[in-house]
Amino acid sequence: MDAQGRGRGENIDPADQWVLNPNTGEYELRLSPSAPQSPIPAPRGPRNTGAGNPRARSASPDQAPERPGRASPERGTPGRDVPPQRRRRGAPEEPPGRRGRKPAKGKKAKKVLLWTSGTVAFLVLATGVGGYLYLEHLNDNITSVSDDGASTGGFKKDQAINILLIGTDKRTGAGNEGYGDKGSEGHADTTILLHVSKDRSNATALSIPRDLIVDIPDCPTQQEDGSEKVIPGSTGARFNTSLGQSGRTPSCTMRTVTELTGIKPDNFMVADFNAVKTLTSAVGGVEVCLGKDINDPDSHLNLPKGTHRIEGEQALAFVRTRHSVGLGGDLSRIELQQQFLSSLMRELKSNDTLTSPSKMIKLAEAATEALTVDSQLNSINKLKDLGMELGKLNVKNLTFTTIPVVDNPAEKIKATVVLDESKAPEVFDLIRNDVSFTEVKQQQKKEKAAVAARLKGEKAPASEVRVRVLNGGAPAGSAQSTLSWLQVDQGVSKSENAGNAPAELAKTTLEYAPDQADQARRLAGILGLSGSAMKPGESVTNSQGLPAMTLTLGKDFKGAGVSLTPPDKAPDDIKKSTADKVVCAE
Repeated sequence: MDAQGRGRGENIDPADQWVLNPNTGEYELRLSPSAPQSPIPAPRGPRNTGAGNPRARSASPDQAPERPGRASPERGTPGRDVPPQRRRRGAPEEPPGRRGRKPAKGKKAKKVLLWTSGTVAFLVLATGVGGYLYLEHLNDNITSVSDDGASTGGFKKDQAINILLIGTDKRTGAGNEGYGDKGSEGHADTTILLHVSKDRSNATALSIPRDLIVDIPDCPTQQEDGSEKVIPGSTGARFNTSLGQSGRTPSCTMRTVTELTGIKPDNFMVADFNAVKTLTSAVGGVEVCLGKDINDPDSHLNLPKGTHRIEGEQALAFVRTRHSVGLGGDLSRIELQQQFLSSLMRELKSNDTLTSPSKMIKLAEAATEALTVDSQLNSINKLKDLGMELGKLNVKNLTFTTIPVVDNPAEKIKATVVLDESKAPEVFDLIRNDVSFTEVKQQQKKEKAAVAARLKGEKAPASEVRVRVLNGGAPAGSAQSTLSWLQVDQGVSKSENAGNAPAELAKTTLEYAPDQADQARRLAGILGLSGSAMKPGESVTNSQGLPAMTLTLGKDFKGAGVSLTPPDKAPDDIKKSTADKVVCAE
């Protein structure tokens, strides 16, 4: 990708033509007066855009941003490689000799770091590379496949984010013949549900074992001709068969995850073997630590004990090895992959990556070429927005953990695993309720204390509690069964069934006026409601014309008498690690 400098007979690295503008905090394409028009790679031929093709690219209105006019190079400065950048009106003159691409300090430099830092593993995007011409090229790189209605419709900036990351073992690309199953359409070989908290202070990366026995639901799937086909589900199947097998697409893996965890992903991203190779090479390698010598002929990994910087084929061999680490199974390989992704995260956050235009360009190329995204995430602008949200994370608050499982009791020769029913539901509840697996900031602790304070104070007698019960997403009949339980078993005689709520809610809420706080505390204690479920607001009029509270049963409702207080921290016996820690594989 070298460009020839005319009249000077020297090569110009395209990365050097991307210059940091301190006035905007973005990289800009700067060409010398005699340089070729653009270092941008020539557009490739059109891709197959069939609706059912997993490598098909979806069109999007915001896919190709308009190009602003490019300023003419400054004349009268022959031999100058980089013309002086245009100064904003009122901005001070640039000191003599100052180089345009020197990173600015202060707020503008922080803006660049915000755009490019903290992007998790495969979500490395071109958020730090500003040129519109280049963005058009990156848009052409993006491959998307329909989400088939299995997602929430895409992540939202003011909500918690759930991204499904899928690594497939399909043998695509040169040099990958020795991996995966020959002729296979691939499986969901490595799957991580990445949950990013609503306030962006923490995240949890939940690994899903490929050999976990699950129920795969029926999967409506868009075909190449635009029609829809329902691929039959399967009970008692390996999780990894939710992709590739029987024509299943990533949307089916998404439905399977929802069925398994109760968490509906916002978006998905699929990476093949080439993603590991190209992304690690783009950052100049990833540092890993081995607690012993490893020589695995199956994965082709051969490294002595100690710390190593790996990339390309060697990086792929590292994440594929399993027979030489731990107990030699997939669960041990998951821990190795979590170590690898933690190291990649630290590399992405390093200044060597963030301040290097050449690395950012390589990352942008590698990520957009190697990843397949869902149809809700099919433009560089959408990916940029996601990258900015993820960029707010601190690696010390990114926790890696695995769904708790036990050996399948139905097997004599242990080959698969099943949910650990004593632990897994609590892990799912933590994520659904946006609870951090790491210590929260002091400010968050203060906010939690304020919410918890709603439960403290005098409580009215149950006989004085007036409440209208609505069904806002709970199973049919829940409002009536709760009403009967409150009146007969709990003495809340001034309660009534108000039918269905105007809209469904994810969580059960109790709304009350300030002068009803003592009634709200009594009812919260009876129902097992947390302080966050109590919503100070206004009272409503019941059928007797008296003021009453409103209890809306949400999708989290599990039955009358079942506590609705979510867990507030991860259990101590859940195995986990954070991305800022270096762990040596054994």
